[in-house]
Amino acid sequence: MTRLFAIGGYVYQSGTAIVLIFAISHILIASNYTSFSLALASSQLLCVLMFEWLQLAGLRFLAAAKINEAAQLRWSLFGAAILSAASLIILGGCASLLSNLSVGVVSLGLTVAVLQGLTDLYFLTIRLSDRLGTASILLALRATALLVGAISAATCAGTAEAALAGLAFGHATSLIVAIIVHRTPLRPVSLHSMLTDWFAFCRYGMLAAGASVIHLSVPVLLRFIIIGRIGPAGAGAGFSIALDLLQRPFWVLNAAIHTVSYPEVVSDFETGSAAKAVQSARRMFEFMICATTVLLGGLIAFLPEAAHLMVPRESLEVFMTVAPFVAVFYFLHTHLQATVAVVPHLEKRASRLVLVATVQLAAVAASSAIAMAAGLSLRAAIASAATATAVVILLALGPTIRFSAIPRATLANEAVVAAILIASLAALPMQPVIWLGGKILLAAGLTGVIAWRGNFIAPNHPDDQLL
Repeated sequence: MTRLFAIGGYVYQSGTAIVLIFAISHILIASNYTSFSLALASSQLLCVLMFEWLQLAGLRFLAAAKINEAAQLRWSLFGAAILSAASLIILGGCASLLSNLSVGVVSLGLTVAVLQGLTDLYFLTIRLSDRLGTASILLALRATALLVGAISAATCAGTAEAALAGLAFGHATSLIVAIIVHRTPLRPVSLHSMLTDWFAFCRYGMLAAGASVIHLSVPVLLRFIIIGRIGPAGAGAGFSIALDLLQRPFWVLNAAIHTVSYPEVVSDFETGSAAKAVQSARRMFEFMICATTVLLGGLIAFLPEAAHLMVPRESLEVFMTVAPFVAVFYFLHTHLQATVAVVPHLEKRASRLVLVATVQLAAVAASSAIAMAAGLSLRAAIASAATATAVVILLALGPTIRFSAIPRATLANEAVVAAILIASLAALPMQPVIWLGGKILLAAGLTGVIAWRGNFIAPNHPDDQLL
């Protein structure tokens, strides 16, 4: 039940992120929205650059740590986080000298990156203290605070700076509430012990985070390549909305699955038998593949209704043209970054993660740049990026295959069939409203069947506490 509650919290978070993107795109004019979008994407990249190594190291080391050891590791984690925040401000300030964005936008983007990194790390420690329910509630609270803060500020001022200030307020509020609700146990350690922990974090976390940074750079680079050709207004705004909108559902769903499943996988890998570790990893892979496949079908099915309701009229045509291809690209990108990387993470083979991410970045950059230089359509450029990512996935599957954590083919095939059936609902007319109700019921029914067949919510270890 707790796992279902946690998944529901992440679904809510995804929904609020979608509403936020649509709302901001309506409130701000196209050029301001493009500035907001670029600043937000850059802040996410900087956040990953400076904090992802701590997130990955904390998850990998804390998941199997005993109570006293975990309290000491958390002290070292938060100490490193403070240094990372200071470094982010310095590096981000220097990098801003090369940016065309205003000083206000850059400063607020850095603030958002720092607050998000610290909040994410604190939420992680709560989750790894066997408080899955508490962490889920706090994530939902943060999503609400971000939505209300950004929309309110953007409505009042109508600028990209205001929208970013609203996001910063949302992160700060949720961090304060989290500290009040749950005091994560800490145990001070000597400087020598802290440096030893930092070395262990760096040895694994830095390389793993480097891979995450490179993966996150892929859609950012794709954005700059395409917008550099078509411009920031009109078509550029429609393309930016598609990128901003469609990355969120996959990212949030993947984060939800990792939150509820990955700590068990790490624990079984470190302390259980080989068979138990393989079984836990297989169940996680089935959950990720089936859930994201059905999600892809759902996104395609309901794009017409969502676009006509929420996308600005001047950006609607471009959005509808590129959105299905962007959805496929993010589906593949998510699995390369998350699913294919699970076994190398377990085996702490972080250098392999960096190699795979670098190959994807080079392949996507080359394929999309060639497509745009050749005068091909936006759809062709995005399709070439998706194809390049699919090829890299095939090349990177070796460790997963050798680990033998192969999902059940029948279940995966059923998810593909369900996704195709759901996606085909996009062909149904939007009027009358009864058609929309029918689409929702049919999509929900097929999703429920796949969830029941996979039994994804049942925990391997029934020890997670709700609060």
